[in-house]
Amino acid sequence: MTLVIASILLLCYVVIATEYLTRINKTAVAIFAGTLCWVLYICYGSNFVMHEHQTDFIDFLGGAVPTSVAVKEYIATNVFLKYVGQAAEIVLFLLATMTIVEILDNNGCFDFIGQLLRTRRSKKMLWTLAIVTFLLSANLDNLTTTVMMLVMMRRVITSRRQRMLYGAVIVVSATCGGVLTVIGDPIGLVLWNMGAVTATNYSMSLLVPCLLAWSLTVWLIGRSLPERADCEWMAMPYRGDDTRLRPWQRLLMLFVGIGGLWFIPSFHNITKLSPFLGALCVLSVLWVVDEIVNRKLMNADQMSRRRMPQMLKYGVIQMILYVMGIMLTIGAFRETGALGVVSAWWDSHVMAWCMEHQWNDVWLSGSLAALMSAFVDSFATAMSFISIEQVETTQLAQLSADDVLGWTHRMQFVENGLYWKAIAFCSALGGNLLGIGSICALALIRMERIHIMWYVRNVGWKVLLGLVAGVAALYVFDF
Repeated sequence: MTLVIASILLLCYVVIATEYLTRINKTAVAIFAGTLCWVLYICYGSNFVMHEHQTDFIDFLGGAVPTSVAVKEYIATNVFLKYVGQAAEIVLFLLATMTIVEILDNNGCFDFIGQLLRTRRSKKMLWTLAIVTFLLSANLDNLTTTVMMLVMMRRVITSRRQRMLYGAVIVVSATCGGVLTVIGDPIGLVLWNMGAVTATNYSMSLLVPCLLAWSLTVWLIGRSLPERADCEWMAMPYRGDDTRLRPWQRLLMLFVGIGGLWFIPSFHNITKLSPFLGALCVLSVLWVVDEIVNRKLMNADQMSRRRMPQMLKYGVIQMILYVMGIMLTIGAFRETGALGVVSAWWDSHVMAWCMEHQWNDVWLSGSLAALMSAFVDSFATAMSFISIEQVETTQLAQLSADDVLGWTHRMQFVENGLYWKAIAFCSALGGNLLGIGSICALALIRMERIHIMWYVRNVGWKVLLGLVAGVAALYVFDF
């Protein structure tokens, strides 16, 4: 059954990697794989439980006779819910931050971006889009930021070819900005929730690599643009009631929303509670402020459409469910004990070879993560590498400091270790190499109907150069 579950996981990755060809939504595949793996796991639960959780299961029985019903109850309450809780932390955080973005957008707090884009100079347009996207994705969510900026860009740029290039800049900027912070990308959020990194050290270590990879890629893409951009400015959209909000009211909401997100790492450090609770707190405060500044419009017809945030958009919900499906699938695979076998094989073959040739295996893992992300998916790839080394971390705690090999390897997986940052950075940027491994790049490909070969010729190799430069900077500046 372990082989069956492992085969389902591999098949899931294959179908996800070929989504562009098969037209089968990877979110549906991930959810189905997660559900099927846990159903199969619980059907053979007695074998898995006695192998992985024998002592805890005996304590759970309390002297009672072990039955199939008892095994299922133990798995449901002591094994399965643990992974549901881990996934729910990520999902609830994304749900809260995306709702915050929707409230701010509905109230016109991002309308200033449209004013910044009023230029026909292509280079100015390029760097305006790049800088704004980078800053927003570092504080919000890279997918939500990408979609919002693509929509704004489409309102201004009339040339399809220029929209594809500007859209690529938005995708790269959102990816680099998102991976810079623990709240900007689901990968960093997972690492932060599991205690592998701290918010400040993570951002400071990735600051130079992200800036270098971002600026180099944007500059290379900008060389393909003409001197003047094909622009057409339309009147600002009529929003109904939000046009009555004064500038100070919009600035207040922007401060509460963005400033509140900045406070979440401090909230987590002070209370030690899950970050999603801080995000929900920020959402509730912003929601109250939204109702206060719009209190004169409660009886307006337009207000009935805006009191409940219209966050539940199709693409956003897809990403949330996809994160849940992948985490449950890998969780079922981990509970079979197979990850321990994979980790042991990695140590005895790959790590031993790297140590023999005096090469840090972190960079081999990062290279493999970038390559796998290009074909499969950045989040699924990162979760695979993270899960393998989670098992490894528990094993390393038993090594003595006299074991040079073990000690050297252990330092990569401590809190704020190099391994976690390298995997997050390489898998996030690797997803943009072909465009099919990043949900942000897929949003651009679907919106502009871009062919994969065009993307590789005009964007992919430039992203690769930025990735290499960023990895080199991470090697030099990590601390």
